[in-house]
Amino acid sequence: MKIHIFNPEHDIALGAGSDRFTAPHAACRLRADLGFLPALWAEDGDYVLVDDVETAEIASRHMGNLMHRVRFVTPNRLATLSVDDGNTAILPWGWDMALCRRLTACNPDLACFMPDEVVISHIRMLSNRRFAAEKLLPQLIDGDDRLIGQSRYLRDVDEVWQATRGDECVLKAPWSSSGRGIRYVLHDEKHPEESYRTYLQGWIRNVIRRQGGVMLEPLYRKVKDLGAEFTAGADGKIRFEGLSVFKTVNGSYTGNVLASEADKRTMIGRYIDLALLDYNVKHIMQILGPYFKGVYAGPFGVDMMIVTDEHNGRFLLHPCVELNLRQTMGHAALAVSSQIHDSYRIMNVCYNGKYRLCIRKTARL
Repeated sequence: MKIHIFNPEHDIALGAGSDRFTAPHAACRLRADLGFLPALWAEDGDYVLVDDVETAEIASRHMGNLMHRVRFVTPNRLATLSVDDGNTAILPWGWDMALCRRLTACNPDLACFMPDEVVISHIRMLSNRRFAAEKLLPQLIDGDDRLIGQSRYLRDVDEVWQATRGDECVLKAPWSSSGRGIRYVLHDEKHPEESYRTYLQGWIRNVIRRQGGVMLEPLYRKVKDLGAEFTAGADGKIRFEGLSVFKTVNGSYTGNVLASEADKRTMIGRYIDLALLDYNVKHIMQILGPYFKGVYAGPFGVDMMIVTDEHNGRFLLHPCVELNLRQTMGHAALAVSSQIHDSYRIMNVCYNGKYRLCIRKTARL
């Protein structure tokens, strides 16, 4: 028995670091409206935990044959499920203490299928942007002038503030979700006002107080977002699942390209040497395997971007913008792409009073 869960508040819950975390309203709304999402990658007969079965069934019907034949269950129904010690797996969007507490409250028998507090603390550490910035990114760059990427973890408010007075930069909370923990420091006519600087100082101070520090990164001239999607085994072995080509605006996810691997490679190959990309995918697996062994098993993704070199106009690869130690929209796009063969499409999350998953045809990109 497999139980899938869409908990989009996961990254914010990790930042809070407490099992008493209360999700913000927007995250609760997203979970309520898109709780059916795991039916895209689940297997026929699996369970998917949702807030309301009727809402999930209506939403999933709009996706047609892209959805698997899953069984939607509410928390009340979950409480009555009889679990089998040898054949039960819980597969959430991401693991955190708040989710563990929520599931245990529904059905105490599920506790033995969840990671304990020690494992969750390791997952939290690995999900901190500081880990990718200090342990993964420097090894990937490794002196290759076709690669670019810097990220610093700063603990002191004054140090962060002084660092923002130079070049344009990006500030990031160590844990955040969908652009909500990202601030851009731009030196132009739109951002000179004292009120903006006062707001930014307050934001920096609050992030450091809550999460211990702030990530400081240069503002790169991005031309394309991409990512590599993986699955980690309990033994530390990592399997590459495929590439993700997506779009973000101010750090917030806006949509994925649905296309074959060959077509995605063609898109990316217009800018960079694909051999460089392939090498970095393998390097990521080699570096992360020992960190994950005995700690994390499941899907994860590494977001990258292609940027313009301001000195000579060539394109460079940033091999690790962030590490997402959870299910991703890139994995969802891979699941959908495997069932679509007739044209390019775009998958995104739309909002018009409620959240919807939208898939539309588009011209070749």
